[in-house]
Amino acid sequence: MELGEGQHGCSHYRRRCQIRAPCCGEVFDCRHCHNEAKNSLEVDVSNRHEIPRHDVEKVICSLCNTEQDVQQYCKKCGVCMGKYFCAKCKFFDDNSSKKQYHCDGCGICRTGGQENFFHCNRCGCCYSNSLMDSHQCVERAMHHNCPVCFEYLFDSTKDISVMPCGHTIHLECLQQMRLHSQFSCPVCSRSVCDMSSVWEKLDEEVASIPMPEIYQNKMVRILCNDCGIKSDVHYHVLAHKCPRCSSYNTRQTRDGPTTCART
Repeated sequence: MELGEGQHGCSHYRRRCQIRAPCCGEVFDCRHCHNEAKNSLEVDVSNRHEIPRHDVEKVICSLCNTEQDVQQYCKKCGVCMGKYFCAKCKFFDDNSSKKQYHCDGCGICRTGGQENFFHCNRCGCCYSNSLMDSHQCVERAMHHNCPVCFEYLFDSTKDISVMPCGHTIHLECLQQMRLHSQFSCPVCSRSVCDMSSVWEKLDEEVASIPMPEIYQNKMVRILCNDCGIKSDVHYHVLAHKCPRCSSYNTRQTRDGPTTCART
């Protein structure tokens, strides 16, 4: 008997089976349910762990409660335990509108439709086709924690954004950064969006604030976070502009001249 969608499963997936965790032997609706339960604050630190998803060997049918080897159809009642089924990931999901697909390069299932993504071998993850010729490669870019919330990005269920520098971050975390006027990558400090209009306003502010005579010949060496070039520029209390790319996303270094060279 085929039940309506949504009558079985959990908040993460609609499915007609549960899994027996190979790590602790307990039964859960899905791996996320297991990880949330086993990593909660109520669990002793020494006992916290995550499920090795590829090691799952047993599932329990939600209709007839038959425990069996991982397979798409129940061996007893014949119900489909998930319209999308991946034998490699031991993954079931009735909501096929997510357009799930298995990526051998990533080694896990992704969503969004295989035709819309490509796998970058150097970055070690799938990216949207729109980034195929423009993304900055960073080795194993997705195999790190989000630099804001520190959740592991590679198998995160949240939307992920690739910044111009190639580093990755949760889209929600990037939006929160912008709400708090933070526009540089938390990893490398490069600007995460077009800041040219901001730099133009800074040009006007710097020009409107002349330095006292005692500082007019003072020089400082700066490093531009956007183009990576070191330069010697006139000191200004407000900001220092990179002479190469016109960015104000710079920082003063300890080395460098203290006064202008006189002719």
